[in-house]
Amino acid sequence: MRPSEESDATASTRDLLVKWRDDPGGTYRTWFLWEERLKNFRSIRRGIQRVAAEIESKTFGTQYRGSSLETVVHSIAEQRQIFKGADHAFLWKPKLRIPDIYENPEHQLAFGRFLETCACSQGEAALVAAVHQLDQREIKGLGPAVANLMYFLHPTEMPPFNTAIVNGYNALTGAKVRLGRWNEYLALRAGMLRLTETWRTLLSNDLGAIAGFLFDLGSGRYTPPPRDGDEQALARWREDLERVRADASKAAARGAGSDDRTHTEVQGWLRDLGLALGYAVWIASNDRSRAYAGGKLGDGCLDALPPQVAEAPGADAVRLIDVLWLDTADRNVVAAFEVEHSTSIYSGIVRMLDLALGVPGNAARGLFLVAPDDREREVRDQLRRPAFRDVARLRVRYLPYSELDKHRDAMARFGTGMKAVEAVARDLT
Repeated sequence: MRPSEESDATASTRDLLVKWRDDPGGTYRTWFLWEERLKNFRSIRRGIQRVAAEIESKTFGTQYRGSSLETVVHSIAEQRQIFKGADHAFLWKPKLRIPDIYENPEHQLAFGRFLETCACSQGEAALVAAVHQLDQREIKGLGPAVANLMYFLHPTEMPPFNTAIVNGYNALTGAKVRLGRWNEYLALRAGMLRLTETWRTLLSNDLGAIAGFLFDLGSGRYTPPPRDGDEQALARWREDLERVRADASKAAARGAGSDDRTHTEVQGWLRDLGLALGYAVWIASNDRSRAYAGGKLGDGCLDALPPQVAEAPGADAVRLIDVLWLDTADRNVVAAFEVEHSTSIYSGIVRMLDLALGVPGNAARGLFLVAPDDREREVRDQLRRPAFRDVARLRVRYLPYSELDKHRDAMARFGTGMKAVEAVARDLT
């Protein structure tokens, strides 16, 4: 390649990355910058540790359906912007008898210990060694899709992996990485690390960024820049790229942000109701600065959690609970609310468990999943999972949007304590 062609190729890649970052419909803005993505990390990590512990104690069983592994993988697959279909690799295929981690005890144990090693290890060398060790077991049907679990344990070391990411990488670089083998995944990982270093001013050391970029390329949202130095082809490509961006901006203007506004609005209802009932209110630390009612969502709320909460095990997750009500006298948590507009219910439940089990004496009366009316069945189905067997005794309740909206003004004016909220909430157990 001539120096001028190399310069054109570099400029084209830079142009594409800039357009991708600005595209309201691309994975950078819809997934990588999505607040719920960050909230999911801790709950998925906890779930992976639980899978490993159940396998080690021989209580995992022989089924994927209803298992703690299904719960974790479902939470990943719900991030549909990039992980749609991520659960397929873990589904039991009876005719092929794969993946062979359900019926083969030795393979199941090897898989569990691999997850435990990844959860406890730090640094590239240990993680790559764990991959090689698992690969040597030659467990039928258990391939690099497991890297999607590793990503949530080590986002700066192990990138996600799926067909679109591989296709995007090959299209951008001219490589011939193939699916299905760990050595191919490690080659892809090395290339993604190089791309991240090359474009470190536009990407992130969180490998989800480069994965999202390659996903959008591989899924056909963008066409990769021409690699042959043809100026006419390059001009046509830039026109097409600008057209994609313009179309995405129009679509975003018509409807983007409605989910976020609804989620924020419900948080605002709960904030105002809590203050009216005489409680101190905590808003999730990553939501406090969101615009609401002419100000910020965190206006009038606590700037810090009290020591008995802030210093307890699981405090990092508790800080991300959407809304907490605290007694103004002893600063103990009286009620916790997770607003689940369209995101994974699993993560909200895990954060509530961190509060209830990690901060003794708190939230004994009020743990609430606040969700649209049409999600009640989904909420109930989630709580029936074996992974949440501890939830039954905590009496987590479901608070429908409609009931909260209908009664919040009356509760604020005439209510006292938690009685009014408990009256409109529904038991889930």
